[in-house]
This record gives sequence, C-alpha cells and structure tokens, in this order.
Amino acid sequence: MAAAAALAWAAAAPAREAAAEPAAYAWRNVRVGAGGFAPNIVFSPAERGLAYLRTDMGGAYRWDRAVGRWIPLQDGNAVSSYMGVESVAPDPTDPNKVYLAAGMGHWGEAAIWRSADRGATWDVVPVPFRMGGNEDGRGLGERLAVDPHRPSTLLFGSRHDGLWRSEDSGRSWARVTRFPHQGLGLPAGRRETHGGVSFVVFDPASRSVFAGVADPGAAAVYRSDDGGGSWRRLPGGPPPAMLPVKADVAHGRLYLACSTGIGPNGIAAGSVWRLDLAGERWTDITPDRSPTAEGGYMGVSADRNRPGRVAVSSVDRWHPGDTVWLSDDDGAKWANLRERSRRDVSAAPWLRWGHEEAEFGHWTAGLAIDPFDGGTIAYTTGATVYRTDEGERRSGTMLWRPWVSGIEQTAVITLISPTGGAPLVSGFGDLAGFVHDDLDVAPATMHLVPRLTNTNNLDYAGRKPNVIVRSGTLHAEQPQSGASLGYSEDGGRSWHAVRVPPIAVRGQAPQRYDLRGEAPINVSADGATFIVGTPIVMVTHDRGQSWAAAAGLPLGARAIADKVDPRLFYAIDVDGGRIFVSRDGGRSFAPATARGLPRDLTPARMRGREDQWPMVAEFGRAGALWFNLGGRLWRSDDAGESFRAFADADLVVDEFGLGKAESGSAHPALYAIGTKAGVRGIWRSLDGGGHWTRINDDAHQWGLRFRAVSGDPRHFGRVYVATDGRGIVWGEPSAD
Repeated sequence: MAAAAALAWAAAAPAREAAAEPAAYAWRNVRVGAGGFAPNIVFSPAERGLAYLRTDMGGAYRWDRAVGRWIPLQDGNAVSSYMGVESVAPDPTDPNKVYLAAGMGHWGEAAIWRSADRGATWDVVPVPFRMGGNEDGRGLGERLAVDPHRPSTLLFGSRHDGLWRSEDSGRSWARVTRFPHQGLGLPAGRRETHGGVSFVVFDPASRSVFAGVADPGAAAVYRSDDGGGSWRRLPGGPPPAMLPVKADVAHGRLYLACSTGIGPNGIAAGSVWRLDLAGERWTDITPDRSPTAEGGYMGVSADRNRPGRVAVSSVDRWHPGDTVWLSDDDGAKWANLRERSRRDVSAAPWLRWGHEEAEFGHWTAGLAIDPFDGGTIAYTTGATVYRTDEGERRSGTMLWRPWVSGIEQTAVITLISPTGGAPLVSGFGDLAGFVHDDLDVAPATMHLVPRLTNTNNLDYAGRKPNVIVRSGTLHAEQPQSGASLGYSEDGGRSWHAVRVPPIAVRGQAPQRYDLRGEAPINVSADGATFIVGTPIVMVTHDRGQSWAAAAGLPLGARAIADKVDPRLFYAIDVDGGRIFVSRDGGRSFAPATARGLPRDLTPARMRGREDQWPMVAEFGRAGALWFNLGGRLWRSDDAGESFRAFADADLVVDEFGLGKAESGSAHPALYAIGTKAGVRGIWRSLDGGGHWTRINDDAHQWGLRFRAVSGDPRHFGRVYVATDGRGIVWGEPSAD
C-alpha cells in the first residue's frame, strides 16, 4: 500500500516466490469502447462527478471527471474470480472510501475489497460467503451497502447464505442471524445459482434499512428500523411471483423494481411498486400495463433533488426493445424515453451493428440519476453504457452518448497481426471482432458476414495478408442453412460467407459439420487455398465453389498453412502421435518423420473450440514451425521432419505467438502466456526460447485472464494480448 490514506487499512501481503525483475513495458488498451455487460452504475452521494461502474468479468471502474475518462481499478489483480464484481458501494460520507464485493461465481474466490483512496490501492478481505458477479442475477442489487449514519457498518446480501454484517469497515464479517431468510445454501450444479438477498438500501433520512429476497417461494421485502439489528417482513406489495430485484429510497419513498426472474435472460414479466414509508402503503406504479407487455423491470433510481421524480428500466423487453421510463409524479404517469431519444455513437460506431442507428440497448439492468444533477441519467446495457445530460428536457429529442472512454470490457477469443494491412484483426465473444487500422480508435463496424456471435479462429495468407479467413459460432438469428466461415480479400473490411457441403463420416448420413463453431479454417500463403477442420478435412481452391477431402489424414486432424510456401500445409494427429505434411497445396498429406519430437502428442489436444492451436508457422521462413507440446516449445526448420526443444524448461507455456525479430537475431521474438518460478504472466524471448523475461508487472495482470497472444511482425517489441474481460491490451518496450 503506497498511499498514506490506505495505510490504516493495509493487510500483510501473502508471501510470494520472487521472480526476475520484469522488462520495462508500457501497456495500453486497444480501443473498442466498453463492449460487454455492465450490470450497474453507482454515483457517489458524497461528491459531485464521482461514479463507479461494475462489470461482470472485467472488474470495476471509477469515473475521473478531471481527466474525462473511466479508470480501471483492478488491473493489478491476479485472481481471476475477483474480476467479476457482484456489488460496489461508495461511502456516502467520505468520497475517498469505496468497497467492492468481488467474486465471479460460487465456484471461485470471493472477497470484499476496501479502498481509502478511490480504488488506487486496495485491502482485500476474503469472505466465507460466495458471490456471482458473472452468474445469472448479476444485475440485481446493490447487495453491498454502507450505513450513512454509521459508515463503519456495512451490510451485504449474499446469494446463498443470507445477510451479513461488518462493524469495522469490512475487516470482518458475521452472519445476521436475526434476518428471516438465511439462504438456500450453495447450489448443487455449477451452472445453477440463487438470487438470495437481492438488495440492501439504507434510508438516509432515518435509521431504516430495507432488504429484498429474490428466491422463488421466499420473495419478500424486509425492513429494519434499528440499522439492521432486527427485521420484519413488510406486508402487502408485489404478488409472490414478482421477485424484488432492485430498490431505491428517497424522500420518504421506497421504489421497487420486480421481475419474474433474476435475469439477465428469461424474464417474462415485471412490475414496479412504491412504498410510502410513513404508513407502509404499497402502490403499484408499473409503467406498462398492457396485456402484451414483455419482460420485466430492473434498474430503478430516484432523483435526490426533486421529490416524486423516479426512473426505471425494463429488461428482456425484446419487442419493441428495452427502454427507460421517467416519472415526475411518483409513478402516476410515465414517459417512455426510448420513444423520444436519439443516440450519437461516434465514440463507439460499431454499436450500430450494421444498421443505420444504434439500438436503445438490451439487458438494461443498471440505471442511475446523478444525485447532484437530475439532468444527468445513465443506464447500462449488454454492450455499453449510455449517458444523457438532457434528462430534464420536457419535450423534444433527448440525446444519449456512449459513456465509455476508458472502459474496455470484452472477452477476446483470438487475434492476428498480419504482415501487411491493418496491424490487428481480432475475434471477440458476442461482438464477432474487429479490424483495427488505428489501435487508439474504435472501429466503425465489426465482422458482420456471416453474422457470428463469437469468432473462434482467424488466419491470414502469409504472402497476401489482405486475404483473411475466420470461423466462429453462429448467431442465434442465423438460420442453420447459413455459414459460420468467411473470407475477406481486403484485410477484413468486407467478408464473404463460406459453406462446406454435407459430409458422410463413418457411414453416417451426410451432414454439415461447419455450423457448430468447431470447424477452424486456414489459408495458404498465397491466399488461393482454404482448408477446413471438419471431421474429414476439406479443401477448396476456388473460394468454396468446389471441395475435396484432403487425402491421407485421419479423422479429427487439423491443418494449418505455411506462411511462405503456398504448397506446404501441416497437420497434427493427436491420438496417433503423428505430424503430417502436405506439399501439394493441401490435396494430400503424408506423415512427417518428426525426429526428436516425443511420441505422445496428447498434451497438444485442444480443450475447446476457442483454444488457440498449438502449432504456429513462422511468418518469415518457409518450413519453420513452432509447436507447444504440453507447455514446452519445439521448433522445426525443415517442415516437420525434425524438431528440437528450444524453450526454457522452467517456463510452462499456455499460449504463444511470434513477433518481429530483434535486429541481428536469427529467431523471431517469442511471446508467451505462461508460468515460471510460480509467477504467471506475459513473457518474451529473443533467443528462440532459451531465455525468457517477464514483460508485464504486478500493476498489469488483468486477473491473469488471458486467451491468446501475438507479436507484431512489423514492429519489434510490440505484443497484443487477448484478455477474458479487459479487452485487448498491447504493450511496447517503455521509453523510460
């Protein structure tokens, strides 16, 4: 803990095996502009212009008004689970203090993070209750709350273990045994979860505190009038099918959003309620009472400066689309802001998704009115955060813009840095991926043909780098007669669909195997030949107009192309322990001698369709291959006829990529995600894998959630890293 303000909260750091001093690297994000699900945004009630955003797998952010951007708060974190933020709670009396409830799911670590300097430094307190920052119900809350009358007291509503209390600013926690709902316990299956205690809100004008329970069969709202010591269930209000998911308190009113599910999907209906605290009278103030109303409600926020002014957001209202409703009279009448809004998405133009105008948003779980300025309203979606400063406009069009500067919250599956054209082409989860001509500019569009949710693999032609191929997972709206493969002849700026015809495997009826996202595609060095990893490897020399099976390969093999010689292709038979080579453009393959390589190749087996392939062809030399076999790198200089281990045996390599060689070196720069001396990180070798230097440091770990890595073939020292939640980060040797 470096900051003096945080010294009082500092905890002894666990002992850690020493590692070599990292090389000096400067790290930045490749700019996309948000891109993932942010379950909620919370303004600080203690200082104007201070806000926090929590994301489901990319950590938390703080809005810094002075610099006009969001600041990521957990980049130094090395625990994967902590990047899923379950709740955020700014201290309502001290703007420097903030708390996070961090935990990706009930299978991972959970902790309360405490900061006395706005998240610049943290004290991390592991807790016995599990969280679900990336589980269903992550839009509920806020579960973590600070008592405005006694700021050392915190309450946390857990998913599985009832209500918890801390009397010492989060240093220690105890279950509130007098709270009526003690939870349903940990779920039996990994993918199941509970809503549990869905929110905790303190009334700043009294000693009252309210908590909701969103477990079916136990749904209720509870009230305490002694700061959380004793509790009683409030009578009346929503019917049992309506789960209380979010609430806000202001001016003697509790505003409650309800849904039939905890979301973010699967919500059929919802309602909104107002509780007058003095007489505990419930009023149904649901904005849309039409019999065809779809979806529920989740975001709710009251204006701190104007009694009766409140906003709510819909969720899972797919037709005609989600919206924000605004009322000036305690919910007697509502204005649908979607109908009178327009969006300027120049900060993230890809949000148009190929249409003329960007949608209002989906999964609109988070909503907040600025407590210091009722004209500023923000809401979160499954892809971005929108903000308007025209929230008090009574008529005319209301302008919203993405509020995303500094936010990069995406799951990146794969990426390539071609030898020509744009420096970076990527494959994302949910967003398909992008071409980045400028790493500091959000792309105008994404890969749209074919329409894929995920791009799982990318490849480029070594001698014609404008020819790029990709494969992925079909979008839910894509018919099964569609395509999950595509090619581009202009560096990824426009695409054409590729379809592999039905194949008969082991006597079964012919069927298409290129629709499940598990058929990677690769391209020859001259861009003329595509080869696809269907169970029987298929080859086309005319852009998919005709196909032939690659002769000589066993079922399940996957082939890649040499980056220099268009006749050379290589394939791995994991089960048979063999390397195959084609010298006729993929038409036929024969086993390579592969001298020196271990006979057991099963450690090279891919665990899933999104894993990176363990063999990489060198972009500057024909016949040069690099092969990751169970964490150790092997190299062949003769098209697979012989291999030798080059890598430092102390480094266990997970993923690796190649970059431009250091001047005078015979080897490309190697970049790896791996572990050495107990330290996992990003490593670089300039001597063919003989020696490795860590190039990230303890301030740049991003939860150690990495998917892929590649050097740049045109810029020595530059490396691109695909993270699972913090977008693409790229680094270059620091000038300092």
